[in-house]
Amino acid sequence: MKKTVMEVMKNTVDKFGGKVALKYKVDGNWEETTWKSYYDQVLVTARAFMALGLEKGKAVSILGNNCPQWFISDLAAIFAGAVPGGIYTTNTPEQCHYIAEHSEANIAVVENAEQLKKFKEIRDRLPDLKAIVLMNGSDSDDQVYSWKELPKLAEKIPQSELDKRIKSQNPDDCCTLIYTSGTTGNPKGVMITHDNITWTANQVISTVKGNSEDQIISYLPLSHIAEQAVSLHGPINMGATTWFAESLDKLGENLTEVRPTIFVGVPRVWEKIQAKMLAAGASNPWLLQKIAAWAKKKGKIAGYAFQEDKPMPPLFNLAQKVVYSKVRNKLGLDRCRIFISTAAPINMDTLEYFMSLNIPVTEVYGMSECTGPATVSLPEPFKYRTGWAGPVMPGAEISIAEDGEVLMRGRHVFKGYFKNEAATKETLDNKGWLHSGDVGIIDEKGFLKITDRKKELIITAGGENIPPQVLEGKLKAIPVINQVAVIGDKQKYMTALFTLDPEKIVAEAARAGSSAKDSASAAKCEKFRAYLQKQVDEVNSTFARVQTIKKFVILPEEFTVEGGELTPTMKMKRRIVNEKYAKEIKSMY
Repeated sequence: MKKTVMEVMKNTVDKFGGKVALKYKVDGNWEETTWKSYYDQVLVTARAFMALGLEKGKAVSILGNNCPQWFISDLAAIFAGAVPGGIYTTNTPEQCHYIAEHSEANIAVVENAEQLKKFKEIRDRLPDLKAIVLMNGSDSDDQVYSWKELPKLAEKIPQSELDKRIKSQNPDDCCTLIYTSGTTGNPKGVMITHDNITWTANQVISTVKGNSEDQIISYLPLSHIAEQAVSLHGPINMGATTWFAESLDKLGENLTEVRPTIFVGVPRVWEKIQAKMLAAGASNPWLLQKIAAWAKKKGKIAGYAFQEDKPMPPLFNLAQKVVYSKVRNKLGLDRCRIFISTAAPINMDTLEYFMSLNIPVTEVYGMSECTGPATVSLPEPFKYRTGWAGPVMPGAEISIAEDGEVLMRGRHVFKGYFKNEAATKETLDNKGWLHSGDVGIIDEKGFLKITDRKKELIITAGGENIPPQVLEGKLKAIPVINQVAVIGDKQKYMTALFTLDPEKIVAEAARAGSSAKDSASAAKCEKFRAYLQKQVDEVNSTFARVQTIKKFVILPEEFTVEGGELTPTMKMKRRIVNEKYAKEIKSMY
């Protein structure tokens, strides 16, 4: 039976009212909120929003880092018959304006003075905006209300008025807007329904055998559907506890405190953990390095054997005791039973690195338009395959179109794009199939592998169609290379822009006989470039001649969200990269 978000949360509160729902740091100490208290705060905040003029069907823009106030604001908007619309904290005032205006936001909830400043700058151009709520601190502005003022405001609206709004909603109503971070153009508002959220959360939880004892850490941007599914709506469905990381920088430290049972990371997070572990390992005594190398060799063999239900290699249990268990303890992943990578392609080198330490990172493929997951891989025999995104989520369908595009269908597929019928018709066909824009293949076991983006194919001057992600994935396996942008559209040959891993430069430079200490000095050093060229040549030997990288440029800094080259979900904005590094690209042709 279809359910609303309110029904699911009420059911969980009735079951687990006294259990801890949220944990967060206050002055360095972990504080906690029970399910009953969490629910009561949502009801009070919903009434306060109504007192501030929140109308049914309008929006609440939320701009802030992960915290209880974010969750409560999101749910309060839904309970009051409005729609929450998360905004990335890195967004500029103009980007905030687009989302708030497009969604017809009545209320903006902002984290602090820095984010408040963005809305003060644009509020005169937001005709629907009636109030701004500040999560932390206060402000003398008449239109700005502190979080502490909400209970008093709520007194103006009786619970019966909120109950009417709750009862008037149906499971097929849109209850959340997810704004795509978009590699081109303005973001689109993905309309997610109650049923999309509650059904998808239930399917995933059943698949991963989630329960009220699970511990989740929330740290990825909540404007993204993946984090909402994992740390907001998943726990509401199963009564699990969500811990809020203090920041991305403190994630490593927080992991050892939380010791999550399920951990989801984007590829960039897994890559950073890998880089730190490699740097730490390089400073170990010779004997420990030899033991680690032996264990990793066993781990990789075991990982592939496990996937095919074959026997473990000899002495695997010894390696587990001596190395793998200690690594998990040090990372804070000793209780973790599911390790997931999602939101973007992850390179094989990183997957195999973690597999060699008996940490099977499995991939989940999906998009905002299907409420997050379309496939779900599990660390069980036959349920995952390294480098593949796994089988379709139970109860859903997946198919490959004649041109190779990945199609999805099911109750997780969105209602359409808000105020954009043309884009909706392009993405949803008349048979209910969602056209992903990704190109992929499905193997004999039903496992999906994404091979490229349909619209990102490079067409060379010779008319060759070349998928950049395949090339970039292989080039990123070169140890010192961090990020890759393959260039070649309308050109005679293929080239690449590289960024280097700052934690590996010195060690790799030493191997090259170079004194380079950073990307800038590495780019100028002939010995380092010659050393890197050899490794590029080795990768080139695996490509067809037209795909080989003829020239490359080492960039002085990484691609970043702040620099404009990446979306908040770490997808590359190729147009921006081409524009920003036009001079460097021109030098290669």
